Amino acid sequence: MIDIQDITKRFGTLEVLKGITLHIDRGEVVSIVGPSGAGKTTLLQIIGTLDRADSGTLRVDGTDINTLTPRQLADFRNRHLGFVFQFHQLLPEFTALENIMIPAYIAGTSQKAAKERAQELLSFMGLSDRASHKPSELSGGEKQRIAVARSLVNNPAVILADEPSGSLDSKNKQELHQLFFDLRDKFGQTFVIVTHDEQLASITDRTIHMKDGLLCLNSEITTPSE
Repeated sequence: MIDIQDITKRFGTLEVLKGITLHIDRGEVVSIVGPSGAGKTTLLQIIGTLDRADSGTLRVDGTDINTLTPRQLADFRNRHLGFVFQFHQLLPEFTALENIMIPAYIAGTSQKAAKERAQELLSFMGLSDRASHKPSELSGGEKQRIAVARSLVNNPAVILADEPSGSLDSKNKQELHQLFFDLRDKFGQTFVIVTHDEQLASITDRTIHMKDGLLCLNSEITTPSE
């Protein structure tokens, strides 16, 4: 599903990723943990094609990302990847239903098909009665579930989440964490989640530890030569 080989990334003189090699299977729910500055979000952004590695290769759902033009990359991102952020990033002028439909419109889906898919996801989230509400009329937990529904509207192969429960209280955190597994079981998506939440990391299929731009195994840093 996701194959990463010797990925490196620098920002100026700062080497953020120092040769990451990683494989994630289809249908896995994987968490990436580590201290601030470990390179977690940079790795997630590269997997999500929001940034490019300086060297190394990345294949997602069978596609070699390095071979895509900027236009092809944007289309691939829209159709194959879904994103969930810490602060939902819903557009305030649109309703819950409309926010979910936006990526489908970008992909060229008809209004009828986009609406039907959005309504299906709202129902799965238990939020059908909130379809016409704007973000200011929703609770924090509701907004984040709408954001998750938006990430799913194009049936992407991979959902990438950056601290998705970081702004939620304990009850909403637990509900969101369970939702990821329910969605994997129903729709078959792969989830890659950057988190500082120990409870979430403990229940994922696999936890990947990072430190200083490297992967760690059994608390030891794994360098590219190993």
